Amino acid sequence: MYKVTFKFENGSAVETFANQGENLLEVAREANAAIDAPCSGNAACGKCRVQLVGGELEAEKTAHITDEEYEQGWRLSCVSKIVGNVEVMVPDIASAYKSRMKVADLDSAKEIEIFEKTKSDIENAGISFRNDLEVVRVTMDPPTLDDTMPDIERVTWAVEAACGVDHVKIPFTVMKNMAETLRTYNFDVQCVIRRAENKVEVLDLCAPEEDIKVCGLAVDIGTTSVAALVINMLDGTILAKASAGNGQIRYGADVINRIIESLKPGGKKKLQDALVKETLNPLIMQMCRAAKIKPKMIYRMCVAGNTTMNHLLVGVDADPIRMEPYIPTFFETDCVHAQDLGIAIFPHAKVIVAPNIGSYVGGDITAGTFASCIWNKPEMSLFIDLGTNGELVFGNEEFMMSCACSAGPAFEGGDISCGMRAMDGAIEACTIDKDTMQPHLSIIGEEGQKAVGVCGSGIIDLISELFRCGIINPKGKFIREGERIRHDKYGMGSYVLVFKEDAASVKDVEINEVDIDNFIRAKGAIFSAIRVMLSTLDFTVDMIDNVYVAGGIGSGINMENAVNIGMFPDIPIEKFHYIGNSSLSGAYTMLLSNEAEAKVTQVAHNMTYLELSNEPTYMDEFVASCFLPHTDAALFPSIIPDFVQR
Repeated sequence: MYKVTFKFENGSAVETFANQGENLLEVAREANAAIDAPCSGNAACGKCRVQLVGGELEAEKTAHITDEEYEQGWRLSCVSKIVGNVEVMVPDIASAYKSRMKVADLDSAKEIEIFEKTKSDIENAGISFRNDLEVVRVTMDPPTLDDTMPDIERVTWAVEAACGVDHVKIPFTVMKNMAETLRTYNFDVQCVIRRAENKVEVLDLCAPEEDIKVCGLAVDIGTTSVAALVINMLDGTILAKASAGNGQIRYGADVINRIIESLKPGGKKKLQDALVKETLNPLIMQMCRAAKIKPKMIYRMCVAGNTTMNHLLVGVDADPIRMEPYIPTFFETDCVHAQDLGIAIFPHAKVIVAPNIGSYVGGDITAGTFASCIWNKPEMSLFIDLGTNGELVFGNEEFMMSCACSAGPAFEGGDISCGMRAMDGAIEACTIDKDTMQPHLSIIGEEGQKAVGVCGSGIIDLISELFRCGIINPKGKFIREGERIRHDKYGMGSYVLVFKEDAASVKDVEINEVDIDNFIRAKGAIFSAIRVMLSTLDFTVDMIDNVYVAGGIGSGINMENAVNIGMFPDIPIEKFHYIGNSSLSGAYTMLLSNEAEAKVTQVAHNMTYLELSNEPTYMDEFVASCFLPHTDAALFPSIIPDFVQR
């Protein structure tokens, strides 16, 4: 056995032991040492780099590590084997996903405005924001030798009388502490109840004078990040909010890699723990401290996540999702409680899971579609959720169709050599001077923050600007020369955004033709999905009245640039609307309103799921879309640069 030490730039360290020949990335995963691996250890992304500072590793040379970097001790952890005691430094960029992921900020005025508008639109659609949680106080006669009624019957009769119902259910979580609670407060208690027609379920027994907070937890479980709210269930007030990177990231950036990881021995448990123990429970503790409540005061939870995330959350086999005919274990479930999953809230709290409608269109989209209110509008609307993948819904109050496209991880910085997730050091916006070809950058972080890489919104801006300025042609190839444009020994061109002496990196921050080609395919997947879905319904893009863009990346997208590169249709820019984290908004409404919960299920049932892989025209559309902006110039008449038209 050899000692393995992972050191981090914040001063912390993780020590563990490993056997001869064990893979360094797998050792890190077992030890819960955070190393980002978007490709799940396939040596394809080059993001799991570490620096050898002591001991030795057996590590093959890869194209992701230059000769100079290799001499400095840089290695990819996924191709490194343990051959002795070793100590490595994990750079900030490889570990920051755990706590420094940039997620749409609900504290900002813009997000609060979006959130309030969503709630108002749903109320205007006739949905009442009422739920079935209440607090009632009951007083009982203490037992005597002449009155030997069991405690559970005493509570049952008292609650029946107080609520005017014929049936009361008391779960085991309440019964096991009932005797102590009743005698501590002399049979005078407050009951947190859930009312349903002519019956009541008692959720908790509390002190008679306690200021009870009946709280709920809404969670958006994204493939990359998790966002959550704690609310007062009696009035809808948001008490606390938090977000973090999804702890499953280290097992791969996309759902396919995570499903494959779940098939390994103990895999389902590892992925469930990464989500529940490493991500959700710490967020819950953080929010409870901020709201000054106890976790046991959270009596209900609503989760909105994609189909794979829902399966990995509840710990069921997700492999059939990726295998033809792509059948998940469930679309809907109404039998899950917090204690079943190890979630650190009230043990018998019901966990509402927003319904899935397909193998790759999940509850995050049904919740988001509900929040967008396109189901209640006569206009033809297109809903787009951009994240690790792209999901689309098109329709109005009469019909809706949905589909998902395999855009890959490019929108989160994957498959891009300089790509990274939206965290400190990420270039999130960019403009380029057409004459000098000098870039002007907006970087996430405090003033003076140096660039490390480029996140999704920055890549959209960058490619749009390179194309607008005539630096690259419609195929993504470099056609101008200059100080910032280079060509390697194979003739592949690249553009330098930040030279290494000005960057928080060991090398230049630059984008090359392979990166551009990868992103063109990702944007092509979005636009071709739009085209196929519309043509299936005999619609064209000019018949779209509104486009609602949601998701974490959506907050930073320059809509005009997204149109310029052919990701979004060329329609008037005023038709585009950013609606924030619609998945979390939808989860909030489902949590707070019984009517909203029922309506989301109805919306899911009324939505047709289109499996793009079965559409014969999809591949042709996709190939045609892998061009800037498109091979059919007539689809983008307003944005073709002059040099292309000539």
